[in-house]
Amino acid sequence: MISPIEQIKSAIAPLRDRILNHKLYHEINDINDLRIFMKYHVYAVWDFMSLLKSLQNNLTCTTTPWFPVGNADTRYLINEIVVGEESDIDLEGKRKSHFELYLDAMHQSGADTKEIHQFIQTLKVTGNLQEAYTSAQTPSAAQQFVNYTFEIVNSNCDYLQAAVFTFGREDLIPGMFMSIIQEINNDFPDNVSIYKYYIERHIEVDGGHHSHLALQMTNNLCGTDPFKWEQALEAVKTSLERRILLWDGAYNELMVKNKKAAY
Repeated sequence: MISPIEQIKSAIAPLRDRILNHKLYHEINDINDLRIFMKYHVYAVWDFMSLLKSLQNNLTCTTTPWFPVGNADTRYLINEIVVGEESDIDLEGKRKSHFELYLDAMHQSGADTKEIHQFIQTLKVTGNLQEAYTSAQTPSAAQQFVNYTFEIVNSNCDYLQAAVFTFGREDLIPGMFMSIIQEINNDFPDNVSIYKYYIERHIEVDGGHHSHLALQMTNNLCGTDPFKWEQALEAVKTSLERRILLWDGAYNELMVKNKKAAY
């Protein structure tokens, strides 16, 4: 009998293939193209951390006074992932979250970070995503992506959060993209080395060790309840569809840029 995990993997395979073979990658040919891609991708890096922390809040005790919450094995799994995502090491061995590492990569490459900083600053003050989008002029595709992530975050449904975290966010970087980054890094080693490191670290940690931990966490939370697995599958499908829309947004902006450059 096929396990629920394998059933989800099989059901989402066409969507994963669309992401891994997206036409966007063919349009990233130089550092200027990469800067546009990063402007979109940074939203996925940021809200990934928000999804992660929502899981930690639901699966462990993050308030005082402290009380044991849930299953100790599941607490261990999410805390192990949080340590790696929130306090990994950069190229110099300094502790940083993956989001902070991504911002460093954007700065080094010359990508514009004013938008994402404005978004975060407004969100800190207002707590309102729409106001933050408006203030930062966030691209529509990024808005739709973040909105769905926070729909899952605000559901307070740990097994849905775990499923989207596990199947909708990890292991979605194709080998072709790594080859593109390597080529750009060969031409601009002083501008892309941090980003190359970030991608390599993402594959090593997030797509490897953390992926196994996340699969186990999702399996623990959904258990033997077919309704939970069914809901998890639908949430993952929607998450992957929003990722495709995010990539579409970056692709469309690149096409506009390249069309203008042709004249």
